[in-house]
Amino acid sequence: MNNNHLMRIVLFLGLAAAATLAIIYRDQVDGAALEAWVRDAGPVAPLLFMVIYTLAAVLFLPGSVITLAGGALFGPVLGTFYNLTGATLGATLAFLIARYLASDWVAEKTGGRVQQLINGVEGEGWRFVAFVRLVPLFPFNLLNYALGLTRLRLLHYIVATYIFMLPGAIAYTYLGYAGREAVAGGEGMIQKGLLALALLAVVAFLPRLIGTLRRGRMMDTVDFRQRLAAETDLLVLDVRTSEDFVGEQGHIDGAVNIPVEELQQRMAELGDHLEHPVAIVCRTDKRSAKAALLLTEEGFADVHVVRGGMTKWIEAGLPVTC
Repeated sequence: MNNNHLMRIVLFLGLAAAATLAIIYRDQVDGAALEAWVRDAGPVAPLLFMVIYTLAAVLFLPGSVITLAGGALFGPVLGTFYNLTGATLGATLAFLIARYLASDWVAEKTGGRVQQLINGVEGEGWRFVAFVRLVPLFPFNLLNYALGLTRLRLLHYIVATYIFMLPGAIAYTYLGYAGREAVAGGEGMIQKGLLALALLAVVAFLPRLIGTLRRGRMMDTVDFRQRLAAETDLLVLDVRTSEDFVGEQGHIDGAVNIPVEELQQRMAELGDHLEHPVAIVCRTDKRSAKAALLLTEEGFADVHVVRGGMTKWIEAGLPVTC
């Protein structure tokens, strides 16, 4: 066993032990105690706070408590900067730990869906990082390590993380600031509270907005037919009812039928296509658009609505299966 391999094992065991202790005692992470400790640090308080945030991200401690404390301690502007910087430093350190300790092992051992997901992330690059930072589909701390297993460029990861975590950082930092003002009885409590709620509403709306942006343009029948012939990994998802799927209009050969009403519950059946192109077919574009939104909110990367669905397909005289 060479020294490099031994060092990796020691680092891994040390990290695992620290993370285990942090998770066991995570309920004892107290925002008030953290604020008092940082305040007592004097001039180095901002630096101490960012170090704490960095370690919390690495050790799976709840970042929300620290973010709120940052707003209460430093206000909405500096608090956002310190929160965002600490979170990005922690995300970067976790990314590097995963890349140094486990990337070679993962490259050798993983296959199937895991490897497919990694390849899809690498194909999108910084755009995937931007999406998951704006739309938190996965736990923040776990995601940092998972992305370290890919071949994403470090600089792209850092820049996308810092920029696209900004909306959430602003909202939750301001919430911490508004909470402190409310407790202290400061002026304008109602206005500050309403602004905090408005910022949280914007953050809550982001998944739908980003999902709409990622949904992609609609495909007409000609474009759809060309892509169907050229792309072997294109999934045709028919979201009509099962009766319509085998009814008068029939269906496109090879299409997968999941009615839009059942799509949310059966999303796991499409997991292998998370990073593959998906063409949605229905009788009406309205139902197709609803299905596309559900898919993009779940992180599907390349979703398109086939304009006119089966009606236009049949009008074009194209083959169907009954």
